[in-house]
This record gives sequence, structure tokens and C-alpha cells, in this order.
Amino acid sequence: MLISERRKWTIGQTATLEKSTSTSCLMKIAKMSGSMKKNRTSYSSPAATERARGASLLARSGSALKPTTGNGSPTNSPIPFDIGLVQSIRVNRSAVEARAAELGTRRTFKVEAQVAAYLTAIRCIDLTTLAGDDTPGRVQRLCAKALAPLEQEIIHVLGIGSAPITAAAVCVYPAQVKAAVHYVSGRIPVASVATGFPAGQTFTEVKLKEIHLAIKAGASEIDVVISREKVLTGKWKALYDEIVAYRQVCGTRAKLKTILGVGNLETLNNIAAASAVAIMAGSDIIKTSTGFEPTNATLPSGLVMVRQIRRFLDLGVLNEQRVGFKPAGGIRTAKDSMLWLTLMLEELGPEWTKPRLFRIGASGLLNDIERQLRHLAFGRYSNAQYHPMA
Repeated sequence: MLISERRKWTIGQTATLEKSTSTSCLMKIAKMSGSMKKNRTSYSSPAATERARGASLLARSGSALKPTTGNGSPTNSPIPFDIGLVQSIRVNRSAVEARAAELGTRRTFKVEAQVAAYLTAIRCIDLTTLAGDDTPGRVQRLCAKALAPLEQEIIHVLGIGSAPITAAAVCVYPAQVKAAVHYVSGRIPVASVATGFPAGQTFTEVKLKEIHLAIKAGASEIDVVISREKVLTGKWKALYDEIVAYRQVCGTRAKLKTILGVGNLETLNNIAAASAVAIMAGSDIIKTSTGFEPTNATLPSGLVMVRQIRRFLDLGVLNEQRVGFKPAGGIRTAKDSMLWLTLMLEELGPEWTKPRLFRIGASGLLNDIERQLRHLAFGRYSNAQYHPMA
């Protein structure tokens, strides 16, 4: 037999696995990874001045902020700029690095929890191709892989069920958006990079026009890059105005994912400050990197960004709005994705392990997750060459 008895799934287990990405299952994974509560230390009790500043911001925002809906997906609105929320940021680098290192010592997930975690990661992937030699044919293969990320044999053996499993979105250059929209046929969103990606070194008018044209071509999510020089020179209000302009062009037509380019920002303090500004400016998701910086998604930088999301939630200035997080660049293995999933569970909770609020920007990650699932199903790994490539 190809499958040993201990790896077979009973009908009851199959039914359980169908709910693998439910809150209860994710909470089970979180418990295996350590107490969520224990690690929620920073920003859990804002100082009196922070609370007062939050109340002032809320008053200046007028009526309670609520996410507006466009293209069937909620989008955020800017809140008034407060330089105090930027200048008051202090990051303890040694504490951040110790917390990030701690994540790597977690116990591994086993059996059902492991399958559930891998499926959750797949559903949060923005499957990406951002190469100079991209063609409609390559985009077609990318879309086919995003719509059917797992072999039917694996799905059948693991008893995953009839619920569709797809990637969260496909991400391409603006010139390839039209082809991607055609191939996904509305089943998943198409994201487009814009604003002079990856460096962002072009004219503001060109950046805004590029966003508009990408949306016109059918993109429902826009990944913008910020002007890193504004961060490095401390021009926080100018950075806020820049992102607000991007938000206004996107409107309710598209989600705004703001790429900070953490590898260019030099310090964790700068990363935290840029995150705060991006949140105030109405970003739906804040993203670590373009994938083209010297250093891309690292756990310390991701932790600092996630803590800023939590800080604004604790301040109460976002009300019903929620800001998501997307690590991107250098995430290539299933183990890497589990570290990021654990980070989200422990710092923000199960709501941030779903595609609306958590994305992973990757191209090669999906193949490794598929290999791990094949091992769980059959007890052996397959050679990577046997997996379809996007």
C-alpha cells in the first residue's frame, strides 16, 4: 500500500480537517506555540498621554471610522496625522531581537494541526511574479497554480474536503494585470505593484497615474512603494500626504497595500515610525518589502510593524477598521511560513491569520508547502521537479 495505516484519515477526522482554518483549530495551533497572552506585552496598556492622544484623534476624525466597501472588499480611510504618535516611538532593539529569536524555538505542529497550518498559509499567499521577462504565458501558469495550488491526489488522501483551496491573490506588474484578470476569471483578486516599483524613484504624477491605470485594467489590490528618502530624512508629514494621495486614487475600488522597504530604512525605529504613518494614512495592509532590497522580511522588522498595528488598535483610533500585515521577500520554506503564522497568532490573534488581514508575498513558498503535505500524506517527499511551477 502507498499509505501506511497510521496515516489514513477516518471519516470523522476528514470532517474535522474540513474546518482546519477555523478559529478553534487556529487557537489549538497557538496553544502549541505558547501562550498568546504571555507575549502580548508591548503597547497592551497605552500610557495616559497615548490614550489622551488617541481620544483627541478620534474626536478630530468626526464620526466613528468604519471600513468602506468597494469591489466587495472593505477598505480603510485615513485618520488625522499626529506627529506625536511618531515622535513618541522608542524601540528596544535587544528586546525585539530576543522575542523574534524565541519564535524560532517553538514546538513544531503535528498531524492535523500541521495540515491546518499549511492550508492556512496557502490561503494567505499572494502568488507573485515580478520579473522583467514576464509574459502572458507565465502569468497564465501563475494563475493556474494560484487557483489549484495542490494536487488532487494530496487533497483526496488527506481528506481535505470540497471547500476550494486557492491562493489569496496573484501579484503582477501593471502591464500584466489585464492578462491575470482574464485567467483568474474573478475567482481570486489580482494585485498590481505600482508607484515606480521597486525603487519608487519617479514623479508623483506618474505614480498616481500608474495606480489609476492598474485599477482600470482590473486590479483590485495595489501594492505601492513609499519614498524611502522621506523616512530617512524624517519628513513624516510629507510621507503621510504621499500615502493619502495613493489612498485617494484607490478609493474604494482597490485595497491599498503599502510597502515600507524595511531593508532600506536602516533602523527599527524608522520601521516603526513608517508603519505608524502608513496606518494613519489609511493603508489596508502594511507590507515589509519589495523583495528587491538587500534585506527583506525579517522577524524583528515584522514584529515591530505588527506591534504598531496593535498599538493603534489599543489606542482605539481605528474603531471598526482593521490594518493587515504582509511579509514579503525571502520566505521560501514551509517552516518560514509557520514562523510568520505563529507571530500573527501570538501578537494579533486568529483574525490576522485569514486572507483579509494576513498575506505572504512569495513565489517559491507554495512548492515547499506542497512537498510537506505530500510527505504527510504518503510518508515521503517528492522531488521539487515534479511540482508545477508558476
